[in-house]
Amino acid sequence: MQNKGLVKLFAILFGLVSIYQLSFTFKANQIENKAKEVAISKIPDTEADYREKRSNDEASYLESIAKDTVFNMGIAKYTYNEVKEKAMNLGLDLKGGINVILQISVKDILKGLANNTKNPLFNKALDDATNLQKNSQNTYLDDFFISFDKIKGDTKLASPDIFYTKALDGEIDGSMTDDQVKKVIATKIDESITSAFEVLRKRIDEFGVTSPNIQRLGSSGRILVELPGVKDVERASTLLQSTAQLEFWDAYKGEQFLPFIQQANEVLKEIVDVKEKNTEVENQDEENAQDAKIDDLLGETSVDSTATASNNPLIDLWRGTGYQGGPVVGRFEIKDKETVLNYLNMPQVRALLPAEQRYVKFVFGKPEANSEIVDLYALAGNRENVPQLSGAVVVDARQDYGPTGKPAVSMQMNAKGAKIWEEMTGKAFSEGSQIAIVLDNVVYSAPGVTTGPISGGNSEISGNFTLNEAIDLANVLRAGKLPAHADIISSEVVGPSLGQEAIDSGTMSFIIALVLVLVWMIVYYGKVGGFADIAMMLNILLIFGVLSGLGAVLTLPGIAGIVLTIGMSVDANVIIFERIREEIAKGKGQKEAIQDGFSNALSSILDANITTGLTALILFVFGTGPIKGFATTLLIGILTSLFTAIFITRLLIDWYVNKGGKLQFSTALTKNLFRNINIQFLRKRKVAYIVSGTFILISLGSLFTNGLDQGVDFVGGRTYKVRFAQDVNATEITGKLVDEFGSADAKIAGDANQLKITTKYKVNESSAEVDEEIRMKLYNALQPYLDGVSYEDFVDYSNVNKEVGMMEQFKVSPTIADDIKQASFWAILGSLIVVFLYILLRFKKWQFSLGAVLAVFHDVLITLGVFSLTYKFMPFGMEIDQAFIAAILTVIGYSLNDTVIVFDRVREYLAEHTTWNFEKVVDVSLSSTLGRTLNTSSTTLVVLLAIFIFGGESIRGFMFALIVGIVVGTYSSLFIATPLMYDSISKAEKKKIKS
Repeated sequence: MQNKGLVKLFAILFGLVSIYQLSFTFKANQIENKAKEVAISKIPDTEADYREKRSNDEASYLESIAKDTVFNMGIAKYTYNEVKEKAMNLGLDLKGGINVILQISVKDILKGLANNTKNPLFNKALDDATNLQKNSQNTYLDDFFISFDKIKGDTKLASPDIFYTKALDGEIDGSMTDDQVKKVIATKIDESITSAFEVLRKRIDEFGVTSPNIQRLGSSGRILVELPGVKDVERASTLLQSTAQLEFWDAYKGEQFLPFIQQANEVLKEIVDVKEKNTEVENQDEENAQDAKIDDLLGETSVDSTATASNNPLIDLWRGTGYQGGPVVGRFEIKDKETVLNYLNMPQVRALLPAEQRYVKFVFGKPEANSEIVDLYALAGNRENVPQLSGAVVVDARQDYGPTGKPAVSMQMNAKGAKIWEEMTGKAFSEGSQIAIVLDNVVYSAPGVTTGPISGGNSEISGNFTLNEAIDLANVLRAGKLPAHADIISSEVVGPSLGQEAIDSGTMSFIIALVLVLVWMIVYYGKVGGFADIAMMLNILLIFGVLSGLGAVLTLPGIAGIVLTIGMSVDANVIIFERIREEIAKGKGQKEAIQDGFSNALSSILDANITTGLTALILFVFGTGPIKGFATTLLIGILTSLFTAIFITRLLIDWYVNKGGKLQFSTALTKNLFRNINIQFLRKRKVAYIVSGTFILISLGSLFTNGLDQGVDFVGGRTYKVRFAQDVNATEITGKLVDEFGSADAKIAGDANQLKITTKYKVNESSAEVDEEIRMKLYNALQPYLDGVSYEDFVDYSNVNKEVGMMEQFKVSPTIADDIKQASFWAILGSLIVVFLYILLRFKKWQFSLGAVLAVFHDVLITLGVFSLTYKFMPFGMEIDQAFIAAILTVIGYSLNDTVIVFDRVREYLAEHTTWNFEKVVDVSLSSTLGRTLNTSSTTLVVLLAIFIFGGESIRGFMFALIVGIVVGTYSSLFIATPLMYDSISKAEKKKIKS
């Protein structure tokens, strides 16, 4: 080997840089563990909300040392912030946290650009586009244009009541064609989404999350946000979804509307179907007491005290009034909010309002903590539905404390806002009324003005805030409002306790797999196997070093990728050692055999790793989250494996030989293993075709009858992983869930005290309110099995040692599920096309490509068939999701790896043995590579079995797919790929074929 000195220098420097990079991870972990210990010592378990207090104390401690020097490396000193920035980032499945895809509402942006027009064609096009999106791969804007073009007739987009508005004056005029308007609107939409992206980025920066990831996903209006380490999931979700639409409205006095409520109730009796009411009363005495209370409130005696709930649609939902002279119209239960607003906004009901109140806006307030009751306010609306003052005038906001000592938010307005604010507060003071401060259509407070007009533009939002809520509200007001509301269309939430368990199981599987491989190499190859082990250990160090240096995120599938890389590293060494053994068997001397063995193995190693690398690259491009992490580690592992196997192993072997050492490249047990094998594979190909054909028919039959257990990735829905104190019966709990949701499924997830629960209840709704409703229904259904755990503890993700409750949740809307499914299809198809072309380029014969790709189809079909046949009774999850697609792509790469090794030997023998007929060339090629094929496959299977048995539950189905794929792939490379290649070549060409 030339340039040994340069290789040594590079290896040493590479290793030192990797150790340097990883040292920051060790130091960061040391500091964070100390912060936890300090928090635990200060805040005992007996304190209320001790977990939240400890979390805040940890954060305060780390913030206090953020700029302190904590790591002294002699010539360089680093602060904690610098150490943390350079430390390895852990993914959600290892650290806990939240991963969401937000959909910025392009529909809302279009409405805003059109000044909320009432044009029926415009609004119908919006509704049609919304329906199209359910099964469309277009952006919402494209579907809106398609829908509008279908129904527009002579109407133009540049009409005065569509986009020829004051807001777009100077950019759109009435003479423009629709195509011209479309370009302007597309630009404005892109600007709005960019604005939303920047607003979210600023909010996340203010939130103080370590190593957040935020990125736009194409031009669809989707934004990916990953927040590793976040424990307060609800807080993070609110932060991301809040539009921060701050408004100031004049509020009516609540008692002004009490007669209206009574009149509305009378009208509703005639128009509300009894069957649609959700109100139930437990007994007649409670009804009488409630009706009597309403009578007293309204000063009426005409209400029949014996009336049932069905006779009073609105009054029966009533739970009291606010204080005299205050802005609260009435009080209702949170669950009835939507019903009440629907009632009050019915045209027949609003017709009862006097002329001066015709534009009133009914808005609910922010409920108090741990309360099911919420206040209803009446705001002084107007024809344009525009507030008297908006949050656009706010130039600064900060968390503060109100007169009562409770957390509040202080705001400073610009000059224009200050003037309007002074007018509004002056009017409220003179009339003795209130001003409602509304954020995202929720009244946070409605203070009165007792000291006269407020000048200077200072104002305060008070309410039932926790400290964190006040901090977050101030942050979002500073960052600015979103241009439209954002729905979480896909989310994954992992609790920190599950993350710690994943680290423990991942580490265990990693160590066991590593030990087995290290021992096997020495057992099989003796001393030279030890050299391969040293190179492998360096390989692992380099992988972790590169991951840390690149700022890549390490995930549980990423650990699986590293462990799989160990198997591939073994493969490269096995190919080299087997070639050296062949050269020694030919009678060559040790040095010459080593030289020729490395040279002859290089082509096979490169071809095999390039095909696997191409599939990993496609997986990286199409994958998201943990799957991208798997692809990242696999790609890095392929490169470092090539370096260590080709150069480091060679350096060690040459060093030992040059000092007079003797290497056998085998042990007493393996010396003659796979020697002088001459199996006539091609004569057995018809039997193989029958066997494979049978398996394929069974697989297809099962796929058409049993189908596959498609995960929420592909069909949409919500999945929750819930842990119980004792073992549970999945069938019994499924019955409880069906009663609650109408449709749901529960499966044992790993241990018998852990369930994976999936439901499609309200699958098309993505709001935070629906998410909360489903969690509450889930809790109600599971309550008998939760040993008295409260709802708050059930959904609390902040507990690192959580033993009962929700451990993980996953949500995908049907729209994005369809996109994921299509992306997965293109990923598989793309990998097959790329590999077909690469093999064609390398071997110059399309028959080689055809044999390889058909064998891959064979492997994929049988793997799918195994999943279809067994998913109903396997004790672990076998859902077809993104992880499964990653497994399929890995199987494709691995199967091709095996096939390419054989094809490479065929090409070599065609050049060496020109007198052999083609059948003999193929049989001898398969026989000569059999040792390498079985050795590598068995080693890789040992590695995968270690992960499967000792790794985390979340990747068990993923590992099973790989195990099945490796077994089937090994078989197909021997009995399917090469025979198909042989049969696709004509008899005449077989006689003429050359390398």
